[in-house]
Amino acid sequence: MSGQKVLVVNSGSSSLKFQLFNTAKGLTAVAKGVIDQIEYLSQLNWASNLHQDLVGCGHRVVHGKDYPRAALVDDAITKLIQDGAAMAPLHNPANLLGIDAASKVYPGTPQVAVFDTAFHQTMTPGTYSYALPKDICQQHGIRKYGAHGTSYRYLVQETSRILGKPDNELNLILCHIGAGASLCAVEKGRSVDTTMGLTPLEGLVMASRCGDVDPAAVLYLLEHHCGGDIGKADKLLNKQSGLIGLTGHQDLKLVLDDAAAGKEEAITAAEVYVGRIRKYVGAYLMKLNGKVDAIVVAGGAGEASFDLRQRIFSGMSAFGLEVDFEKNKAVKRGKAACISTDGSAMALHVIPTDEELSIARQTLEVIHEE
Repeated sequence: MSGQKVLVVNSGSSSLKFQLFNTAKGLTAVAKGVIDQIEYLSQLNWASNLHQDLVGCGHRVVHGKDYPRAALVDDAITKLIQDGAAMAPLHNPANLLGIDAASKVYPGTPQVAVFDTAFHQTMTPGTYSYALPKDICQQHGIRKYGAHGTSYRYLVQETSRILGKPDNELNLILCHIGAGASLCAVEKGRSVDTTMGLTPLEGLVMASRCGDVDPAAVLYLLEHHCGGDIGKADKLLNKQSGLIGLTGHQDLKLVLDDAAAGKEEAITAAEVYVGRIRKYVGAYLMKLNGKVDAIVVAGGAGEASFDLRQRIFSGMSAFGLEVDFEKNKAVKRGKAACISTDGSAMALHVIPTDEELSIARQTLEVIHEE
């Protein structure tokens, strides 16, 4: 291979983000940007002169069903991404457009799909199965798939580096807390449970997604509020719930500030939001039999909010975790930090995630295997 660069493409529903890495410098980012999706087919040509320098292009794909790893894009992988669109209708079609665009600008350059769901395919049937009729679930592919796997893969590797312990010996609780939010239990470096399910709607309360809710409540609202309109119900659960449903806006910082100021609505929303995270942290402590090397916090809100981290992890001394108030307050955005006390039996780290670097790494792994 004569090329020295990897182009990472994250094609969303409204824009295309890209990042260029130089493999000759240990996967160092040398360029990045955002392109309006309507125009990106032509605008990607800005980098057409890179063709001879490219080792390959790595693409984030949100839903890969039960496919367990990143893969070179061929007809079978294209069909897999198309099939996954039923679970990720806003993302998978856009991801395919990004793959198609890069294939046209860089013909002959390997295109690699990196699935958010792949990291979680080490979960056992006892974890990923829903208690619904087995034959119906198998027919329709109904099971827990999870998400944020690209972020979690990076966090395992980075925590391994920071702690100086091989990743296959690490037990971790990983918290990716942004507009979309989830937790992941990691045992010996492998995902054994995660809060998101068939789709990213399950689990934690999010900016506009409801997270866990009694299915009977959904059926009731579908009949009595949505008039049987599935699209309206989907919008209600994904776009009008979570923090925006509880408070009218989805800015977590504003919710926490209002809660601290004594506003009743915000106090309730903060309790629901934080309580759901604490509930799953407790569940994953049990899942890992209390043997946890570290809890790791990442994602926009997780990295930025001292108040959020303090609310989630205070009062956990019975489990061997002590938060250092001053260390927590001193965290700088974009910088990794340990925020547990020196005497804490369990470590608590804030680690900025880097999904693009994770995609670049996996892209190289796939290409080197070919």
